[in-house]
Amino acid sequence: MTITHILFLVLSVVAVLSAAIVVLNSNPVRNVLLLIVCFFSIAGHYVLLNAQFLAAVHVIVYAGAIMVLFLFVIMLLNLNKESEPHKPAWEKIIAVIAGGIFFVTLVGALKGTDVIVRNASGTSLGDSGIPSPEIGLVESLGKVLFSDFLVPFELSSILFLGAMVGAVMLGKKNIK
Repeated sequence: MTITHILFLVLSVVAVLSAAIVVLNSNPVRNVLLLIVCFFSIAGHYVLLNAQFLAAVHVIVYAGAIMVLFLFVIMLLNLNKESEPHKPAWEKIIAVIAGGIFFVTLVGALKGTDVIVRNASGTSLGDSGIPSPEIGLVESLGKVLFSDFLVPFELSSILFLGAMVGAVMLGKKNIK
């Protein structure tokens, strides 16, 4: 077993454990910190895949900017269980329906994807056996991102904005 395999296993265990604790824990500040650990372990996977630029961008954008925004929203919402009003049942039902629709959309999007089978050396079966030297370069990433994936890239920014507005709207106090 090589050092790459050991690092992959360690990073995978750290990512899965920290993500599981985020889901099972109820302290929002601790959840944000554990999510940052998960993001750093994912960035380690990018480094193992020879995508150093993607790892750096992942750390800067997700572990830096997005987590700072999450902490800001958590502090803005003031999540005290004692003063937290209980949500009506219809809001919970709508949340479950929206989550179900998202799950169905995700399954439908992944249904049409192809699985790439790789051999022990990491190259795709069926190609020439020589990995492309352009994999992981900023230029090739930019070309693909702004040509093939421009619409999903822009839609994800709108999704993040909608999630932040939704979190603030759900967390604000009802003034009567």
